[in-house]
Amino acid sequence: MQTLSQSINQYLGMCEYERNLSPDTIKAYRIDLWQFAEFTKLEWADRDLLNQYIKHLNQNFAPRSVKRKLASVRAFYHEQEFSGALQENPFHKLHIRIQSPKQLPRTIPSQIVHDLLQSAYDDYSPGRRNVLRDILILELLFSTGLRVSELCSLSIETFLLGESELRLLVNGKGRKERMIQITTPELINLAKTYCNEFAKEIQHTGAILLNRQGHPISTQSIRRIIQRYLKRIGSSYHVTPHMFRHTFATSLLEAGMDIRYIQSLLGHSSISTTQIYTHVTAYQQTALLAEKHPRGKMTFSL
Repeated sequence: MQTLSQSINQYLGMCEYERNLSPDTIKAYRIDLWQFAEFTKLEWADRDLLNQYIKHLNQNFAPRSVKRKLASVRAFYHEQEFSGALQENPFHKLHIRIQSPKQLPRTIPSQIVHDLLQSAYDDYSPGRRNVLRDILILELLFSTGLRVSELCSLSIETFLLGESELRLLVNGKGRKERMIQITTPELINLAKTYCNEFAKEIQHTGAILLNRQGHPISTQSIRRIIQRYLKRIGSSYHVTPHMFRHTFATSLLEAGMDIRYIQSLLGHSSISTTQIYTHVTAYQQTALLAEKHPRGKMTFSL
């Protein structure tokens, strides 16, 4: 029988080259499996050791992370059992139930979105190429609901800029493809200006969004860009790239768009994933009712 270390390496290779899983999924599997291997000291785990590992995860990670890490290990053990490399799968003897508190997606207040964009536009002048890039990044995050990894992956083949429209061909989670079409004139002009300015680098790399060295931009660089403009407007509000996606979805839902269209735009395989945004708007409606309804301004006593 192979060692745990050998089996993990073989499994990760299969996920990458045979199952063609995304780089982000492979990265998560790699982290989760090697953390598990470190805990077991590179030994195959029986039921007791698995129970110890679950206790360790519950003591050190949030419920969502515990679920993901256990799912990674469970999938690995299932594959070993399926291939015949493992005679007995200890997961069959475990009853695992982790209650995760329902966390509503955090959105960005519209005023902060406005101020971020305004700050970037105010900072731009002809020749300030990186500011132009920053504006396009912020605009695309807000206007498309792209995941930050999807934004970084935009290429000549997937960023289709026409005379009066921009089409984005997105390869999302699980290799699920979707198309996002933009017709807003200001965004079209912005994209044209950017592509003209960076034409040489785009042609050389094939990537659309580039860092200062002319290489494809990283997710971490985009996070730094957001933080830089937050600091510029003097806001202490915590904003992540993914919050733009949440803001995009809830804004469309509040505007009356059918949830199935939003599901398609976000690339969710299940409508239940998209329905979390209905809870956000319900919460906001409750807050607005309490704030705006005239009954809240009346005082009576018995």
